[in-house]
Formats: sequence, C-alpha cells, structure tokens
Amino acid sequence: MDPQPIHPELFPHIRIVMGMVIGLGITRLLMGVAGLIQHPNRNRPSTVHLLWVGSILVELVLFWWWEFALFQINSWSFGLFFFLIFYAVTLFLMAALLFPDNITEYAGYEDFFLKRRKWFFGLLAATFVFDSIDTLIKGAEHWERFGPDYFLQVPFGLVLCALGIWSASRRLHVAIPALHIGYQLYWIIKVFNTMT
Repeated sequence: MDPQPIHPELFPHIRIVMGMVIGLGITRLLMGVAGLIQHPNRNRPSTVHLLWVGSILVELVLFWWWEFALFQINSWSFGLFFFLIFYAVTLFLMAALLFPDNITEYAGYEDFFLKRRKWFFGLLAATFVFDSIDTLIKGAEHWERFGPDYFLQVPFGLVLCALGIWSASRRLHVAIPALHIGYQLYWIIKVFNTMT
C-alpha cells in the first residue's frame, strides 16, 4: 500500500505516541535520580552510572527535539511510524536498564550496569544506526545540514559500543559516557540550538 498524503492531524498524533514512550524514559530516569536523593545509602552512587543517566536523559530530550523535523514529511506509512516508535522504545529500554526494578542481587548500580553492559551497548549501537536512518527519512537537505563530521558518528559510536561490550574496565566505562556527553554538547551547540 502506498503512503497516504499527510493529514494535518497525523503528525501531531504520531508525535504524541512517540512522546508517551520518551516521557516514560524520562520519568524512569527522574524517578531513579529522586530515589538516589531520597535514599542515598540504599545503593552507592557510581560515576559510570550517573554519567550514563545524564547522557541518556539528554538523548531522550534531543530525540524529542529533533523529531520535530518530521513535520516536513508529506506522506506516511505504518512502516515509518513503526520505525519511529521502535527507535523511541530503544531509548526507553536504555533508561530502564539504568534504573532496573530491583538490584538486590547486585553490589549496586555500577555492578548491575557492568554485568548487563552487553544489552545497554547493543541498544546504544542500534540508536547510532537508527539516527542515520531517521536523518535520511527527513530528506537530503536535512542530511546535508550536518556536514562531513556527521558521517563519522556511526562508525565511531559503533567502535565505542563494541569496546563497551568487550571490556569491563572501569576507566573505559567512565571515558565512554564522558565522550558521549561531549558529542551531545557538540551537536547541541552546532545544530540543535535552533529549530529548523
């Protein structure tokens, strides 16, 4: 079935569904942080964990911000809608892995993160690929807006994810989210400070 011409209310409808999923991820992170503040002795804070909490919170907000560019799409299909929801679900799952329901069988959040890092970095790797597809969906003009440094993000991000999966080194696991936060700040300053 061919994509249907856009109806004026279709994009807000799709954005609401994406927003519900992203909102759940943000809620999960904020409730987790509130829990750390309310019960600081229940689980020891961890630099690795807190860096990823900050980075994924920014990632969720950025996703909501950059998806506004979808208003330019003139035709939609269920496949496109499903892709966007799946992308949002991937981000939610990363948030859920940072604040699981129960970590009593682990030494703390860092121990849980390091033991479940393959899931986390697998999902993060998927988001690098999904971001490229998402950018292509928004059109050639949107793609070209980012410049040549955008093309380096996917291979570089996938290498970092592979290192995160392969190694349990604490130093590496502090460096990766620090690099990811630096990368996010770079794009906020370069591109995402205005909506176009």
